[in-house]
Amino acid sequence: MATQKMLKFTSTPREMPEKRSASERSEDFHEIYREFADLKATEQSSRCSQCGVPYCQSHCPLHNNIPDWLRLTAEGRLKEAYDVSQATNTFPEICGRICPQDRLCEGNCVIEQSGHGTVTIGAVEKYITDTAWDEGWVQPFTPEQERAESVGIIGAGPGGLAAADMLRRQGFQVTVYDRYDRAGGLMTYGIPGFKLEKDIVMRRNKLLADSGVEFVMNCNVGEDISFDAIRGKHDAVLIATGVYKTRDLDIDNAEAGGVVRAIDYLTASNKIDFGDDVPDFEDGELNASGKRVVVIGGGDTAMDCVRTAIRQGAQSVKCLYRRDRANMPGSQREVQNAEEEGVEFVWLSAPGQFTGHVTGVAATAQEADVAALPQIASVRIQKMRLGQPDVTGRQSPELIEGADYDEPAELVIKALGFEAEDLPKLWGVDGLEVTRWGTIKASFGTHHTSIPGVFAVGDIVRGASLVVWAIRDGREAADSIAHFLAGDARVAAQ
Repeated sequence: MATQKMLKFTSTPREMPEKRSASERSEDFHEIYREFADLKATEQSSRCSQCGVPYCQSHCPLHNNIPDWLRLTAEGRLKEAYDVSQATNTFPEICGRICPQDRLCEGNCVIEQSGHGTVTIGAVEKYITDTAWDEGWVQPFTPEQERAESVGIIGAGPGGLAAADMLRRQGFQVTVYDRYDRAGGLMTYGIPGFKLEKDIVMRRNKLLADSGVEFVMNCNVGEDISFDAIRGKHDAVLIATGVYKTRDLDIDNAEAGGVVRAIDYLTASNKIDFGDDVPDFEDGELNASGKRVVVIGGGDTAMDCVRTAIRQGAQSVKCLYRRDRANMPGSQREVQNAEEEGVEFVWLSAPGQFTGHVTGVAATAQEADVAALPQIASVRIQKMRLGQPDVTGRQSPELIEGADYDEPAELVIKALGFEAEDLPKLWGVDGLEVTRWGTIKASFGTHHTSIPGVFAVGDIVRGASLVVWAIRDGREAADSIAHFLAGDARVAAQ
């Protein structure tokens, strides 16, 4: 009988939750997709073919039991579906919103490969956990037994919080240190509300705090507290700082007024969304209102920036990317959303230089220093073509001589990706080995670093990557830390 509820992909077409119109959603920072209704979630879940080898599951970094919770949803057993989903994923409602499903689970769905259109896995995942919160199934937890050992976690992003959740459930005393005033890392300050509304992250933070995780916010390691002090206070330490150093451009007037980093721009916008006072937004430096905006980059951060600028009331928004659409690293779904909202993509284009002009007469010496900086007036656009593949196999952009032109702009946002900060130097740590890219060297299996009792996960090990990979790393590291604190020599020897 239950089987009859599944295998409906031949008679039921793929359907996403309704998307708000571009004109409506461009006016606010609310999520763009409406909620699935019970009937629709059940209907879409029933399209799963329950195939013998679930490629959706194997291509998910967390190896979520996707066919199982799809079937439970189709059968109306939502509480069980949530339990199965939560068993492998610390933040299923967040992954359902921001994972690039088109490249992971949905992109490898068997019925997608057979031409029937993939199951809408992400939307159902979001629906299951949102329902769990609404029904009160998600509650603070109390460990069966408290442990005396304590773990210090540096970084309150997805990797650190996933580890905190797993360790606290096992009874360990967990303290999370973070430089920001709110936990969540890029989930809080790097991802705009139209992709992930902030109350979704805040309620997870509260759940962890209510379950006994201690948070020490506004805490810069190396300034407010030393790394050695954290090591001395805890029996094990997990580094989960992420990567926040912005890749830069080697061009003229790189420091011109009006040229800003994506992380600064997005953080300011999210703080405004929280109702915070942000002077750099109020004075216009990090505000796109009324300006001609150029965003440089082709990843998901660039998509976040262009769509934020639209919502801030920019006069125009253009995105420069040095390759073509087919070679863009960002989600194609996000590119489509941006185009619908009025963003213009300028493919096979790169900035050659920033040209500017000196601003007006200043009344004070401080204003004179600011006024002396050239203010961005335009971007010299260099046209490119795709040549031979580089070491990664992607075609390398080549400059087309004599095809340059100037694009007027009052705000340029650099969204070129992130690199690791020099943590050994910033923290004054001896013996913490890093790679030639500056990321921390850690065992692939245990996440143990070169310092005994110190582990590392997420982007600070992988380089800039996806939230779902950080969650996987954090959960794995929690198991390794538990074994280490139990005296497991295999972990201690890494």
